[in-house]
Amino acid sequence: MTGIAVLGCTGSVGRQTLDVIRQFKDKFRVTALVCGSDAETLLYQAEEFKPDFVGIADPEKADILKSLSYKCDVFAGADAQRIAAALPGTDLVVAAVVGLSGLTGVISAINAGKKIALANKETLVACGSYVTRLAKEKGVEIFPVDSEHSAVYQCLLCGRAQDLKRIILTASGGPFFGAKSLEELKSVTPEQAVKHPNWSMGKKISVDSATMMNKGLEIIEARWLFGTTDIDYVIQRGSIIHSMVEFNDGSVIAQIAPPDMKLPISYALGYPERLPSQNGKFDFSVPITFEKPNEKVFPLPKYARQAMLAGGTAPAALNAANEAAVKLFLDGKIAFTDILRLVEHILNSEKTSSYTDYREIMELHSRIYDGIIRDYARILGY
Repeated sequence: MTGIAVLGCTGSVGRQTLDVIRQFKDKFRVTALVCGSDAETLLYQAEEFKPDFVGIADPEKADILKSLSYKCDVFAGADAQRIAAALPGTDLVVAAVVGLSGLTGVISAINAGKKIALANKETLVACGSYVTRLAKEKGVEIFPVDSEHSAVYQCLLCGRAQDLKRIILTASGGPFFGAKSLEELKSVTPEQAVKHPNWSMGKKISVDSATMMNKGLEIIEARWLFGTTDIDYVIQRGSIIHSMVEFNDGSVIAQIAPPDMKLPISYALGYPERLPSQNGKFDFSVPITFEKPNEKVFPLPKYARQAMLAGGTAPAALNAANEAAVKLFLDGKIAFTDILRLVEHILNSEKTSSYTDYREIMELHSRIYDGIIRDYARILGY
């Protein structure tokens, strides 16, 4: 039986991970549950799965966890992820914490020699060279949980790494696909931005999808997961083809599945076994079409590619600026199009440098994030 720690258990991916585990209790056992601040949901999950460790990042919520009906280790504070990720008896760590705050849990899991099911894209975006190097040194496998990267992982099994020509990620285009100008998007509200046409996701990733930054982050993540910068993307509105790879002979291999996050989650948890599900008998009468991205209206993937090629701290700076801008937008403090403006500001003003330790990236992230939260009105000329 595989022992699984779920970091970010109360979020969208965390909840769906527990849905998969619930279906296969003969294969998986939850060893640890950790969340940020949703103590009520965490308590409910812990009572059902009875993990050995229950952790919450918000120390002010510690008292709520005292009502657990069974004995286990309980911890409240910033180190909850780190402790849970290294827990004895854990074989696989599901890293589903949103934002760069999930990095410490991933680093802890790698140092402890745990396999990782990675749903936290910011970890590799901001700190990819360090994380992948450390994973290689420790002999740790990283299984991607993003539907696009899971698709690429599966498609690559059809050929040799040296025969890969390029990776082709697919994008739904988000809720505002078809917009002809940035002017059309100025009045977009947070409520509109989080309504993804195909997926049920958390607010941050939904906004990233609406701005197309999500695809930019995925391009950088794919660079570290698969060791290539030959990465393109195309709009596939139905989210039916999740990604493709092209080999040197011109063959293109695609992975097709319904837009259901439980599929890539179950693939990562069960690998190399494919766990049975209710999905199947795909309706091939549904047309599958492709369209070109409009980077004049949605330029963030282009900026992400530039940051990827620049290397060093550039992707971390891009990610920090985006995290801060999305928070400001969700809090109703800036316009939707100001997300782009704040990211542009950081890319134009932040000097790129090399780094050797993940703590340098975390310090840079905090400096840029806090600076934007503090100075956004001045930067935007409000």
